[in-house]
Amino acid sequence: MIFYGLRALDVGLYVALMVSALVSGLPTLVGLVRRRPVNALSAYFTTMVLGSLLVALVAGSTEFLLAKEAVLTGVTGVWFLVSAAGDRPLAYVFSKPLLSGRARWPADWDGLWASAPRWRRMWRVSSVLFGIGSIADALARVLFAYTLPADVVPALATGLYTVTGVLLIIVVNVYYVLSGVYDPRSALYAAPHPMPSTGR
Repeated sequence: MIFYGLRALDVGLYVALMVSALVSGLPTLVGLVRRRPVNALSAYFTTMVLGSLLVALVAGSTEFLLAKEAVLTGVTGVWFLVSAAGDRPLAYVFSKPLLSGRARWPADWDGLWASAPRWRRMWRVSSVLFGIGSIADALARVLFAYTLPADVVPALATGLYTVTGVLLIIVVNVYYVLSGVYDPRSALYAAPHPMPSTGR
């Protein structure tokens, strides 16, 4: 890890944090900018990387710089929550390229989105779950930054990504199973019945 390598060379804490944030973010940004076409997924990651670089350049205390990832994680959480009410929730946008037509998932996601209300609701609910989890992660990062020794925080923050990610994946996938995603006969895939004619 760049931060701990710089600290081993006796580089100051604040400088080590700044340099590691910039060096780790730039290659990702270059790769995202070169990727074409720009879609919702790449736009999201580009925004997050740019945000990370901008936050790293904001002058402030060591604690603030340690907590900078909480800003982006919190923004991600809010973004998930807001997207749940939008045209395509972030959980849907992220999952479609990975799961559509694979691992017993259906292939026609857009058709289901248009015709199956429970399919739409599933993605809205899972986006809310991801949003709540991301905001909880952000609050934990702030707590780490302002209460723990500075040299311990980067390692804990990295570990927190794994813990939060695994927990969210487990919770959301249990929800998908309970929703009936692996059962082709599930009501998840049913279109609403038309209203019966009154004969008028």
